[in-house]
Amino acid sequence: MVFKKMLGAFGVGAPSVDTVLTNPSTRPGMLLGGQVNLTGGSYDVELDHVVLGLITRVEVDGAEADHDATVEFHRATVAGGLRLAPGQQLTLPFQIPLPWQTPVTDFYGQPLPGMALGLRTEVAIRGAVDKGDLDPVYVHPLPVQERILAAFGQLGFQFKGADLERGQIAGVHQTLPFYQEIEYFAAPQYAHGVTEVELTFLADEHGVDVVLEFDRRGGLFSGGHDTYGRYRVSHADADRLDWVAEVDQWVRAALTQYQTLHPAPGHGHPGYAQPGHGQPAYGQPGYGPGYGQPGGYPPPQHSYGHPEQHERRGPGMGAVAAGVVGGAALGMAGGLVAGEVFDAFGDDEGDDGGEEE
Repeated sequence: MVFKKMLGAFGVGAPSVDTVLTNPSTRPGMLLGGQVNLTGGSYDVELDHVVLGLITRVEVDGAEADHDATVEFHRATVAGGLRLAPGQQLTLPFQIPLPWQTPVTDFYGQPLPGMALGLRTEVAIRGAVDKGDLDPVYVHPLPVQERILAAFGQLGFQFKGADLERGQIAGVHQTLPFYQEIEYFAAPQYAHGVTEVELTFLADEHGVDVVLEFDRRGGLFSGGHDTYGRYRVSHADADRLDWVAEVDQWVRAALTQYQTLHPAPGHGHPGYAQPGHGQPAYGQPGYGPGYGQPGGYPPPQHSYGHPEQHERRGPGMGAVAAGVVGGAALGMAGGLVAGEVFDAFGDDEGDDGGEEE
């Protein structure tokens, strides 16, 4: 932040806090560094702890209607047991690792509409807690995630929206109490059988589980169906594969599987299409060869001054990952400007429903 936040929970003359990030742009699994600057007020205080928490907005299923809740999903203690004298200035440096499954908020320097993530500074004095500073954090995709997103755009899928769903996905290793869904309208070449596609990344230090959900277009005498698939990719594959061809194979395998399970009257069962690069058959567990370690990927600098965008979902935003022409990403507009990340969390920061690490 560019200003000091007074710790109002401790009354008049209380200390102030200002958390400064070295670089607010980062990637899952990387370190987020900076410093917490404390300035003493008009009296001595004993700091029980200074804690940083990553918070975001998650869609929660309700009895009557779904609602959004602010969830803290990662905590790190910066310091504890400190004394702060009147007017004293104290600097506490920190480096905290982001969970590998931290949701992506930005792509090619553009924010994903509906995504907001912040770093909240919590200061406790004599058992009382003040949720002081709140700083926006911009999470860019890992290289292999970036290639897959770009492939969806190059294949003609149109971005619909992105959100976080509370819950667990069966059959994959999930470390957070929610998962991210990036939603697309179907590309024209698949539109005869696919209405929408939802993409989820679940990363770890070795690679990424890619979970796809396809909404099917219902026929005259039948309703629509959902088809699911999961693929395992390695970080080392980011620059080794033709990702447009790979994603195309995934989608066509889903179409073939659906036609096999739901054949038209009077037609036989076509054979299954097989995904490429040693991936498991569609919807089956398994892992491709060649796990690799990510390395040498510096976090990109964040571009400020994005147009206003308050809606969680927004058809007509173009393709999120329309690829790069002349070094510029296509098809993205809108998003949250830096100051609007605070509005995204509103006044309900106390309703945390997540798990702490």
